[in-house]
Amino acid sequence: MFMLVVLLLLILGSVAVLRVIYQKNMHIWLPSFLRAKLNKPKVSGTKHVLFCFADHFEPMWRTDDINVERRRVDRWCKDYRVMASKHKDSDGCVPKHSFFYPAEEYRYEHLAKLSALCAEGFGEIEIHLHHDNDTPDNFCQTMREFAHTLHYEHGALPYCSQTEQIKYAFIHGNWALDNSRSDCMWCGLDNELQLLKETGCYVDMTLPSAPSETQTRKVNSIYYASNVPGKRKNHDWGVDVQTNVAASGDLMLIQGPLGFNFKMPGRKGVPHIENGDVRKKLPPIPARVDLWVNSHIHVKGRPEWIFVKVHTHGTQDDDMETLLGRARDEMHDYLEQTYNDGENYLLHYVSAREMYNIAKAAEAGEQGNPNQFRDYELNKPSFRSVAVKEA
Repeated sequence: MFMLVVLLLLILGSVAVLRVIYQKNMHIWLPSFLRAKLNKPKVSGTKHVLFCFADHFEPMWRTDDINVERRRVDRWCKDYRVMASKHKDSDGCVPKHSFFYPAEEYRYEHLAKLSALCAEGFGEIEIHLHHDNDTPDNFCQTMREFAHTLHYEHGALPYCSQTEQIKYAFIHGNWALDNSRSDCMWCGLDNELQLLKETGCYVDMTLPSAPSETQTRKVNSIYYASNVPGKRKNHDWGVDVQTNVAASGDLMLIQGPLGFNFKMPGRKGVPHIENGDVRKKLPPIPARVDLWVNSHIHVKGRPEWIFVKVHTHGTQDDDMETLLGRARDEMHDYLEQTYNDGENYLLHYVSAREMYNIAKAAEAGEQGNPNQFRDYELNKPSFRSVAVKEA
């Protein structure tokens, strides 16, 4: 793979190709991607594939019709149960969908339905946010109030008695984490990493964001980033999470796969940028699944635990059949047939919280089957299943 990319750049080093590279912002991350390919670790023994599906779940997407919102949420709650119930990982768990719900779109009835789905083991609820020109005080109030609502009204999100905080995983709307756009739109906070930590965020799962300019130089990594006063996009680089090394930084980030897919040619012959996005135009075919696993995202020192986090926008109507129907079904079939043979691979379907817990267990030097560390630091929420009254 590495040699193919190098060869591509050497042979096609024309002005047109270079223009595409800059238009797609590949110059941001390509150097570190290539360096990582040179230093990919060798793994012996059984490899554990931890698979997490993170969803920017936005029922209000391009609509102000409550009935459209209800239809979207109801379809997810009905069809996901049917699809996911057919699948199991090596631990007997069904696929666990992580619903990153936008704070600005809160409706009790939607969250009540999702909470009931999660109470049956089909996933967990986390926090998503779209904002612009925000202030620290408003941001902190928004995050704390929404976390409080999710926890006390719906049984979502774990409570940490040590810090006396409700804890949450986060995905930033429009990819603009820590004011990372050059025009500073869709955020406004240069110290967002610090504010996330203060309000109870335990991990960010925004990345990758390529081809956006918000993409970081650091790729295919699990790492800590720290706020630097007066600087934005502080997560552009950071300190790798490593076994038997103390945590370092304001916030852990778990990235999804980023690289090139030579089987899906893109514009002007440049290979398709693989960024873990799943939708109708980007179905989860076997070749993509292999690329996700082969990105080999892991805690440094524990390469046999492979972290695969992909993402989607689950309520966009054109994509729902891909995410709830045959394409998603076949993706899980392939994962279970190829990466769960019991000898070379064991498959583990995990939520965002469980993926974080397993990363923390690896950091602490734990070994063996990661299934035993799903609740290592943060306990499972007590989701409520209640009758839903529509507004």
